[in-house]
Amino acid sequence: MPPGSVESAWLLDDFKDPENAKHAAERLIKAVSEPFVLDGKEVFITASVGIALSSGASYESPEEILRDADTAMYRAKSLGKGRYETFDADMRASVIARLQLEMDLHRAIEHGEFTNFYQPIVSLSSGEIVGLEALLRWQHPTRGQLAPKEFIPVAEETGLIRELGWWNLREACRQMSEWRSRYPSCANLTISVNLSAKQFSEPTLIQGIKDLLTEFGLPPTALRLELTESTVMGDPQATVDMLEQMKAIGISLAIDDFGTGYSSLSYLHRFPLDTLKIDRSFISGIVDAKDISDSAEIARTILPMASNLQLEVVAEGIETSEQLAMLKGLRCKYGQGFFFSEPLPAAEVSSLLTGQLHWKPKHFSAASGKQ
Repeated sequence: MPPGSVESAWLLDDFKDPENAKHAAERLIKAVSEPFVLDGKEVFITASVGIALSSGASYESPEEILRDADTAMYRAKSLGKGRYETFDADMRASVIARLQLEMDLHRAIEHGEFTNFYQPIVSLSSGEIVGLEALLRWQHPTRGQLAPKEFIPVAEETGLIRELGWWNLREACRQMSEWRSRYPSCANLTISVNLSAKQFSEPTLIQGIKDLLTEFGLPPTALRLELTESTVMGDPQATVDMLEQMKAIGISLAIDDFGTGYSSLSYLHRFPLDTLKIDRSFISGIVDAKDISDSAEIARTILPMASNLQLEVVAEGIETSEQLAMLKGLRCKYGQGFFFSEPLPAAEVSSLLTGQLHWKPKHFSAASGKQ
């Protein structure tokens, strides 16, 4: 149970209609939401209610109905708190599937079922590959290859994200060290790795990164760590201290999916950052000059302001030649996306890097999709 939370169970009988339980939940949520004064301060709390109905169900013990009510309550919490949810068969199936995924994750880590794919980061003016982003993939034994969005949320909830994050970082450093030593033309390539909030808060993070760089003989300048806005804003002062330690090593730092969190450049003055990565959702609306949507305007605003702050900008999710032309017109220097290349396994990246670092997009110009 999270700190500051209280759970209680209520048994309501003599209801002729299931709607009565919902009305009772609504009254409870409303009553609890009223502010009250504690030690002279106004305090606000919220309630999340899970409802399990005995009618039409084959419960054999009180524990079973409490279990289902608890499941519905956590579903209500996950959907935003201050609400109620009624348990049903679909919810049970969802819970079972989630538990199975959690067990599969534990097994996958033990059996080495994860791999990294790599997506090129490209100079928009020259077409040169300047770096690669390491993207985690899970080769599930029965479901096939799974993208991060299908398992990362569960990994974060269970704490397994720490093990996955370190595996991803270690493998990315190892692979980049191999590419740099094998191909002389790759001597200046960088590898970008996403760092989870839980990893970022680990007290051994800095030493762990130093150990990896030493183990693989990789210069710190070859590594770029990407963090989300929510991660850096969790505890701004602690973030500044941690980022400054990373900068002292020589690591490059980036804010990933910029614009989806606090959508503000004001906090950037506080942090020793090098790069902003504009989220793909803003790139998709950037082409139409008549488009006055928030996403297009944000993309057009970020570029000159980032330049004034001496920050590099990488545009994510470039899928068309029109988007590329518009970004070049706005003086965006770097980008990645399906227009250039989908994420590739290491062997295909090695073939791409052999003998040249310049290439012209071919069939990718018509491709689209999420990474």
